[in-house]
Amino acid sequence: MYIAIAGNIGSGKTTLTELLTKRYNAKSYYEDLSNPYINDFYEDMSRWSFQFQLWFLGSRIQQTFDMLADGADTVVQDRTIYEDAHIFAQNLHDMSLMSARDFGTYMKIFNLQSHIIPKPDVLIYLKASIPTLVRQIRKRGREYEQNIDIGYLTRLNDKYNNWIENIYDGRVLVVDKDVDDFVDDPTIIDRICASIEEIAKKDK
Repeated sequence: MYIAIAGNIGSGKTTLTELLTKRYNAKSYYEDLSNPYINDFYEDMSRWSFQFQLWFLGSRIQQTFDMLADGADTVVQDRTIYEDAHIFAQNLHDMSLMSARDFGTYMKIFNLQSHIIPKPDVLIYLKASIPTLVRQIRKRGREYEQNIDIGYLTRLNDKYNNWIENIYDGRVLVVDKDVDDFVDDPTIIDRICASIEEIAKKDK
């Protein structure tokens, strides 16, 4: 089974990936953060946004191919190729930090690959309000995230909700992080796994 975890910054994707990997003795795949454009991007976003996002897209495509070729019974992926396009690249374009020409080229490449790469058997969307995201970002204490702009988080949240509700057409399991904290309450993981297994039964 191919399980993917989607959600905004600070929603708990990595933690849930780790918990599900242990539960199912699965193979986990995490976001590759070794983007060589990252410093250039943060110094001049409009100049480097296309290269920055294209590198992440290529990395995610390669990771997905590697994941599918691995042959593991169950795999869990932290963030998806769809988020790169519909959330982060779209947001940069909407903020006028990626030109229409570059965004159009980016989406052409994305659309070509999205027809080749299979959708997850289940996509788990960690839905969270801004106060919950901010609390979790502060709790994990990554220095470079502590001054993250609330407006930026809000724009990403709006895009995530629109993507889940109006764009993505695969099987989705929504976990409301405002009420279902699987770190503080381990029984939440049992409920998530029961839902995953119910979806798996329907596919047989």
